[in-house]
Amino acid sequence: MVVILEKFSLDTQPEDIIDITPEIKKKLDSCGLTQGIVCIFTASSTSAISTTEYEPGLIKGDIPAFLEKIIPYDRNYEHHKTWGDHNGGGHLRSFLLNPSLTIPFTASNLILGTWQQIIFLEMDEKPRTRLIYCQFIGE
Repeated sequence: MVVILEKFSLDTQPEDIIDITPEIKKKLDSCGLTQGIVCIFTASSTSAISTTEYEPGLIKGDIPAFLEKIIPYDRNYEHHKTWGDHNGGGHLRSFLLNPSLTIPFTASNLILGTWQQIIFLEMDEKPRTRLIYCQFIGE
């Protein structure tokens, strides 16, 4: 069993939803493993990793509207009083969605559905540079 840690960075804007599948595939190709799992992790408390069909209706409309409905940004969260910033909604959204995702791979290919992509969600109030870690475990 081999364990390989790779990383890449993303420059983001508030509420970005980015398809990171091609970057994960590139990292898988470069690590030389043929079967196993990859854990994709965002080292941030106001972003998340998930999977969905990366299409404009979901990305520009439905997902942001859903998140705003259940965790609005403009609410006066207790977190704002602690740190003097206004990203409490981003922290709660990240808490709900989680910072990591594990995907199996075989024959050097990620096991994803036909229309399924791996996405990064930025939920902070400011532009950021994010580090995404990919830990490959396999052979």
